[in-house]
Amino acid sequence: MVADRGIFAPLFAGPAIAAVFSDHAHLQGMLDFEAALARAEAKTDVIPQAAVAPIVSACVANAYDLAVLADAAAKAGNTAIPMVKMLTARVAESDGEAARYVHWGATSQDAMDTGLVLQLRQALSLIEADLARLSAALAALALNHKQTPMVGRTWLQHALPITFGLKAAGWLDAIERHRARLAELKPRLLVLQFGGAAGTLAALDDKGLQVAAALAEDLNLGLPAMPWHGARDRVVELAAMQALLTGSLGKMARDIALLMQTDVGEAFEPAGEGRGGSSTMPHKRNPVTAAVVLAAATRVPHLAGSLLSGMAQEHERGLGGWHAEWEALPELVQLSAGALAQMADTIEGLEVDADRMRANMDVTNGLIMAEAVTMALGAKIGRMAAHQRVEAASKRAVSEKRHLRDVLAEDAVVSQHLGADSLAQLFDPLGYTGVAATLVDRVLAARRQ
Repeated sequence: MVADRGIFAPLFAGPAIAAVFSDHAHLQGMLDFEAALARAEAKTDVIPQAAVAPIVSACVANAYDLAVLADAAAKAGNTAIPMVKMLTARVAESDGEAARYVHWGATSQDAMDTGLVLQLRQALSLIEADLARLSAALAALALNHKQTPMVGRTWLQHALPITFGLKAAGWLDAIERHRARLAELKPRLLVLQFGGAAGTLAALDDKGLQVAAALAEDLNLGLPAMPWHGARDRVVELAAMQALLTGSLGKMARDIALLMQTDVGEAFEPAGEGRGGSSTMPHKRNPVTAAVVLAAATRVPHLAGSLLSGMAQEHERGLGGWHAEWEALPELVQLSAGALAQMADTIEGLEVDADRMRANMDVTNGLIMAEAVTMALGAKIGRMAAHQRVEAASKRAVSEKRHLRDVLAEDAVVSQHLGADSLAQLFDPLGYTGVAATLVDRVLAARRQ
């Protein structure tokens, strides 16, 4: 029988990140904590060295029945309690004396939180790699299209000329901020959770801090100043950062979907066998990545909200708020990471139609250059007078379905101050992109630094 892996998992998460948060990985994370705990406690003379090997050899997730663990967790209230019982029983099969020292001085939340941190470390490795990949693809896009003119759109209407390189640089600038945020939060997030029943490590007498230090070193995690059972800002900070990232990916997805519209046709997600088709319309080329990313951008904020809501916990260890993290945080990270991976793939293969971008500049018969003419004419006759004259000419161009340049050429005041050559130059889109090229260069330089 084939295991049910979730029919939508490949679409919204992807196999790599899904594996990090599988039931097997959850169990292995807790078992890795238990194995490291045994080694640390033997190193600090808390438990006999002879107990380590039997405990460590039993800390292999494949040796346990996940269905049995899940059923037991429904009664116990978390997965660590039945895990410890199953681990103890398994160790006892080979060494009854060693079984006495399983989970010595720890509490369920120590195993679950530290196991989660170990999972998150793997997840962040994948996320960082895809962020770097997306950043590189966006940088290439911005550089290659620094001088590719296109319509700048505000309120979904034609506004002024920009360049596609500027649009890509805007996407890149946001991604670079998220890379910085991730680097900043990692030292706060990737730390040990070890406090025992009430955060005092009382069960370990005077060896508590020694064990904690040895345990953190064994797991290659940071050692926090104190346990954080009831202080959930570490994991919620990650959730907030991933929500911000997903929002930026959603902005990119929205832009790409709009650029892919039949009436626009300026950029397209990569084509491929079975990608973006329709069950009934053979001609369709749907924005699949955009749909997935926008779905994630719709779902992730609510998951982040759940985690934020759960921060108001009771005393030393909370009731309900911590429990709300167990499914919400893995789902959030998987959605965000899946959206990121898809967007990286898409930007690497994005098809840009520069000719269509240029052609769309002329859809309004030159109206997109109205501000350029207004500013040039305003320098001669004043801004308001120039605005009124160009506005009247624009309305006439629309009603007569003529090019704005030709209408303006018939205006005596315009002709007096702007000759034919000057007027022609004012209708060159690349002549009115302001500091777009400089802004692209600044974003690319900041990325290199």
